[in-house]
Amino acid sequence: QVQLVESGGGLVQVGGSLRLSCAASGRTFSRHAMGWFRQAPGKEREFVATISASGGSTYYADSVKGRFTISRDNAKNTVYLQMASLKSEDTAVYFCATGPRGWAIGISDFDYWGQGTQVTVSS
Repeated sequence: QVQLVESGGGLVQVGGSLRLSCAASGRTFSRHAMGWFRQAPGKEREFVATISASGGSTYYADSVKGRFTISRDNAKNTVYLQMASLKSEDTAVYFCATGPRGWAIGISDFDYWGQGTQVTVSS
């Protein structure tokens, strides 16, 4: 059974940084795309970033481009989201997800999800 466990969320001030981690188990990690999504109160879940199975390709939402960096360590079965220059509008529950193929972008391309970790950016 595939399991994804996020960690690293918390409270940070505007302009600060935070690194999220997501540990995966239950499938061959290095063969599958990984992604990060977020959901703010009262809003739909939205795409944040994705990384290919090899780690060679990444793609970001315009709202986080230049501020967030997705990476993965296939030896540790872990994907990361480094967040910098955080804004109040980045406040949300952040979810990691994995897809059945080596590349995925749309929410429907991902088949397993973590439970989420709260990120709160205060001013």
